[in-house]
Amino acid sequence: MKVLIPSALRSYTERSQAEAQGATLAALLLDLDRQYAGIRFRMVDEQDRIRRHIRIFVNGVQAGDLAQPLKENDEIIIVQALSGG
Repeated sequence: MKVLIPSALRSYTERSQAEAQGATLAALLLDLDRQYAGIRFRMVDEQDRIRRHIRIFVNGVQAGDLAQPLKENDEIIIVQALSGG
């Protein structure tokens, strides 16, 4: 599957998109972490939930949790909110 990577996480992938596989969003993120060590922790907290500042979209629809089923031709977009003062 094609995964679009936000600029804040490109230090892991060194590119704006990556390829990963998985039957669920959780499996896909594990595959991404296998390829780019440490990237999953930036998106998933210690309780195995998507971090509050991360939004993950599957074919344009926001995923609610890591159990979201995926199909081989899905497009995954990861968005990271920026904050500042």
